Amino acid sequence: MSRIVVAVAGDSISAGSPLWDPDPAVRARIPAPDERCQWQWSAARADPRLEFRTTAVYGERTEEIARRLDLVLEGADVLVVQGGINDVVQRRPVEEAAANIEAMLERGRAAGLVIAVTDVLPWNNGDKRTAADIERLNALIRQIAAPLLPFHDTLADPVDPTRMGDGLTVDGDHPSVEGHRLLGELAFRLPPLDV
Repeated sequence: MSRIVVAVAGDSISAGSPLWDPDPAVRARIPAPDERCQWQWSAARADPRLEFRTTAVYGERTEEIARRLDLVLEGADVLVVQGGINDVVQRRPVEEAAANIEAMLERGRAAGLVIAVTDVLPWNNGDKRTAADIERLNALIRQIAAPLLPFHDTLADPVDPTRMGDGLTVDGDHPSVEGHRLLGELAFRLPPLDV
């Protein structure tokens, strides 16, 4: 069985906040850490070939995520870029966020990696402005020439798609363990690889 190294660059969603963090120093401050609170854990359980390298920091916007990209690229086969909600929360132009995401994917492509991008999750603690910005940003992300991992639709409430469904968020901002399980098992679809 060939190992597939997946580099993940993202924000608190990929970090597993608030119940997990890839940084041991941050994780030491979590009262009861739960490694299942990261979509990568569920994806690796579903496909044991996968080895994840994650650089993800709570609260970071897309240009900040881009500054850490080189931490995970070396030796990777795949790059997954996840981010954008903090740009929306901090009222940054969604066009800039989409451009930052696309630039990270291009860096991965230039390094010879298979690339994929996630869209932005619904935000239960948001308002009409943030819901509209998430919708606009996701439309821009769908235009990027990269396979899309449908995080938004996987967790969207069927009645109100601007919110994550019942039991799928731990705090209104981040997925619950069940939400991460669905993202890892259903939304994460590895792009074709010649390995």
